[in-house]
Amino acid sequence: MNILLRYITFILIFALAPILYAKDNDANDIEAQKRKAHYTFMEAMRKKAIGEYDAYHELMIHAYALDTTNTAIAHHLGYSTLVAGVCDEAGLQQAIKLMESHFNSTPEDYYESYLLGNVCNKLRLTDKAFTVWNKLHELYPNKEDVMVNLADTYAHKKEFNKAIELYDTIESRNGVSIHTTLRKVNYRLASGDTLGTINEARQLLATAPQNVDYNLFIGNIFLQLGQRDSAMSYFDEAHKIDPDNGYAYLYKADYYRAQGDSINYDKQIYNALINQNLVVEQKVEILVEYVRDAFNESIQQSERTENLFAALIEQHPHESAIHDLYSQYLATIKDYKGAAEQLGYVLDMNPSDAENWKKLVLLHLVDENYEGVFEAADKAMEYNSDNSNLYKYLASAYHQIKEYDKAIDTYNIAFAKADSTDYVELSEIIASMGDVYYSKGDTLACFAQYEKAIDYNPGNLMAMNNYAYFLAVNERDLDKAEKMSSTTVKYEPENPTFLDTYAWIFFKKGEYNLALTYMKAAIEHSEKQGEDPSAELYEHYGDALFMNGQHEQAVTYWEKALKLSPDSDLLQRKVKHKTFFYK
Repeated sequence: MNILLRYITFILIFALAPILYAKDNDANDIEAQKRKAHYTFMEAMRKKAIGEYDAYHELMIHAYALDTTNTAIAHHLGYSTLVAGVCDEAGLQQAIKLMESHFNSTPEDYYESYLLGNVCNKLRLTDKAFTVWNKLHELYPNKEDVMVNLADTYAHKKEFNKAIELYDTIESRNGVSIHTTLRKVNYRLASGDTLGTINEARQLLATAPQNVDYNLFIGNIFLQLGQRDSAMSYFDEAHKIDPDNGYAYLYKADYYRAQGDSINYDKQIYNALINQNLVVEQKVEILVEYVRDAFNESIQQSERTENLFAALIEQHPHESAIHDLYSQYLATIKDYKGAAEQLGYVLDMNPSDAENWKKLVLLHLVDENYEGVFEAADKAMEYNSDNSNLYKYLASAYHQIKEYDKAIDTYNIAFAKADSTDYVELSEIIASMGDVYYSKGDTLACFAQYEKAIDYNPGNLMAMNNYAYFLAVNERDLDKAEKMSSTTVKYEPENPTFLDTYAWIFFKKGEYNLALTYMKAAIEHSEKQGEDPSAELYEHYGDALFMNGQHEQAVTYWEKALKLSPDSDLLQRKVKHKTFFYK
């Protein structure tokens, strides 16, 4: 039974139940109907026990159709509907009502009432949850699970004192524990009771003054409250009790970070990472947070980050999670060669990881290591033979090494393997073939591909941009080029590439003031985005400056372009003769 059909069945069950009842062979025997409903209910519960939730739901629908007066069946129909996820908001409310019908008639049915309370918690139905937990607490005053849920519900209602009273009751029975203290501390912090927060933590510590975790716990509370000196005194005490405790270093690291002391912060992080008492998963989590904090800082910070990775890899050379994280970090800072090397270690440990083989191909591609692309692609094909992205990477590599026919053939394979309904991806592949045809010198085929790409996806801005630019370069249909380019600039007004194309079209049309305006915007947005303008962008800007009579400034930008593209004969001539050359 598909999801839509199950949902329709659920919604109509109340209207259909009397009809189904009437049509049953035992329609005149109510007790027989109820017995059938009970047997069906028991079978449904058996299916639930073995994890067959679809069968559980369908059997509950049938059981309820047989006996709409059985609130236990109603409860499980409501619950199974929620688990199946086949209802909208109205259906959700109806499912809750079904569960509530049993609670209202038989609240002492602990399992079903507890289940309803959990559902209300997850759906954040605070008032309904409170009704359930409060009633269960009246019926079962010694059930600690109920007390915990009721306390949390009080907290959601911002009645923190009542929540704390419940935990006080638990502590009076079981003694003070870090679990109960943590809850009470959170409630007191939420209510702004600083003194009460500290007293709760001190009561915990008084039960075991030499407990390292308790000292770290109270120290962290003082740190959160901004009382840093007090925090450090407890961290130091924890360190004295257990000098090898890795968590003590972490808490001290938090202290120094709050102080803005990056040197001591790094020292504590380093000590934590080389600590034998922390498992690898915890160390990876530490590094993730450290990298997140450090990423946008100085080059020196980057070097410190890499030193931490080096120390951790030396300690755990065969932990793939560390090499994987290091690869991601290096890729983020655009060290693609280093990232590929680290990912290679990961694949040595798990050579059947299909996703990582694709990543390795892409890293080699952006690093322009085409030999690496082809080598990794051969291996990746074993695990990703039907992945269109892999063929796109491979085709791009062929394009870059000027094996244009192989590039086109490979793009055709990518097109065949792509989802035939994914017009965005299909359009991108077709446009990429257009780029190859242009490089090959076949402008007619190039323009035909761009037309086709835009037909597949009228929102393919890059295809429009490239089409417009190549039309301008070839001085063909400049009005069409301007129209397409204006569309790209409209949707991405800060894209330097699109602005450059738009400016160059105006340049070709002899509208040099407009060309200069948009070229200047392209340069500015490129620099704002942290990207160095390309040689082509500098050259075009120089050309626009020259045609607007700003000859000395033009030469300055041609010189910048020549530094990035020293083999350009045209740029050499422009700089040498300090005049504009078209070809």
